[in-house]
Amino acid sequence: MALIKRICVYCGAAGNVDESYRAAAIRMGSVLAENGIGLVYGGGRVGLMGLMADAALAYGGEVIGIIPGHLHEREIGHTGLTQLLVVGSMHERKQTMFEMADAFAILPGGFGTLEEALECITWRQLGLHDKPIFLIDVQKYWVPLVHLFEHVVDSGFAPRNARSLYQVLPRVEDLPDAVLKAPEPRATAKTGLV
Repeated sequence: MALIKRICVYCGAAGNVDESYRAAAIRMGSVLAENGIGLVYGGGRVGLMGLMADAALAYGGEVIGIIPGHLHEREIGHTGLTQLLVVGSMHERKQTMFEMADAFAILPGGFGTLEEALECITWRQLGLHDKPIFLIDVQKYWVPLVHLFEHVVDSGFAPRNARSLYQVLPRVEDLPDAVLKAPEPRATAKTGLV
């Protein structure tokens, strides 16, 4: 059984999106809190990020946000969290999120979410960590990306075992069971990845 105390969730900051994505973000916050798993995320109070954080807080969960100063100054930072860390750069934000989490879950999002997901998967491929990575495939949002991954593998740019770097889950509700079945990550020192 995996010893996962905190999950870093990457998701969009956009709010004008399909209701199914908004509902999934709310459900993610509540599911993590109900299962005693802390939430680590980008620290925003807007879009899916804000909905997820508010839901986790409403269910008594631990919520740690990490936001760079330039975004916090735009009043996008969520000041009602268990802990809000204001850092100097986007790189420091990603490094801190990585270090504070035992696993990663990726909800639908935009270019930033996609970049974070790919970086996390790449770091795992390079052996810099072995923390579980879960793509939450709400409304089949990640199907095109998974097809691209398959194309990368089939074209010889990644090994066949690259398919084991991440797990696709169709619903947020599938996450707790997947976490319980995930192998326990090895202790990872601060890596200076970014």
